[in-house]
Amino acid sequence: MTRLVRVGLIQASDAANDPALPIATIQKMALDKHVAMIAEAAGKGVQILGLQEIFNGPYFCPSQDARWYDAAEPIPGPTTEVMQELARQYQMALVVPLYEREKAGVYYNSAAVLDADGSYLGKYRKQHIPHTSGFWEKYFFKPGNMGYPVFQTRFAKVGVYICYDRHFPEGARALGLNGAEIVFNPSATVAGLSQYLWKLEQPAHAVANGYFVAASNRVGTEKPWNLGRFYGSSYVVDPRGNFLSVGSEDKDEIVVADCDLEMIEEVRRVWQFYRDRRPETYGDLTELK
Repeated sequence: MTRLVRVGLIQASDAANDPALPIATIQKMALDKHVAMIAEAAGKGVQILGLQEIFNGPYFCPSQDARWYDAAEPIPGPTTEVMQELARQYQMALVVPLYEREKAGVYYNSAAVLDADGSYLGKYRKQHIPHTSGFWEKYFFKPGNMGYPVFQTRFAKVGVYICYDRHFPEGARALGLNGAEIVFNPSATVAGLSQYLWKLEQPAHAVANGYFVAASNRVGTEKPWNLGRFYGSSYVVDPRGNFLSVGSEDKDEIVVADCDLEMIEEVRRVWQFYRDRRPETYGDLTELK
């Protein structure tokens, strides 16, 4: 007995790669590029597709330039509506990471989750916000305030964890406890130490929690910041930690993998990590030290 779901990830370079252009132009170029790639994914039979972190523009956080606040929009909002129509057209569930404007002066790094009929299921707001050399995210984003929701799509129960979140096993466990079968992690990460961690941490989350992880990363070097080379290598990993599909380090592409969700129950019957948890002993983990 199998329960196969075809999962896809988009990894792509910045379409404009010229931040001097008007932000609306940059976003239109990125949107057009991703619309074409979504159509390509549909042609490959993808049922749930994850886009990359803040897909409709560059990763602007190496700067502290207030003009990028203009890249934010409500969720739901205009880009969500475009994606809802594509989800309906292709009968494909979508994870759509966007720069979210809640109200004046309040912004989040978020992802909308859409079902295959185009319905808006909800959103996740990135919980863990880095603020270190080249990644000045606290200048642009508030930490998330919506917990670790899981969304029932037509094909699977989907959770979202965004980029820096992946370094924190607590939220990964919360997504599993909330019922996630596939966790999408859209990221913008450059070569260096993170490249070693990229294929270490998230397979560990998949094994520890008995679910699939679909992790996406962009490609290329983005001007003018030259933060480093976004190294792609997007992948899907199963609950045993096996890599089902891995993208290149430098090409725009759709990474596709077939996930048998029956494996989740099979693996959890062998590795009884949920049964053998000791939450009554973990109180110190929630204390500020």
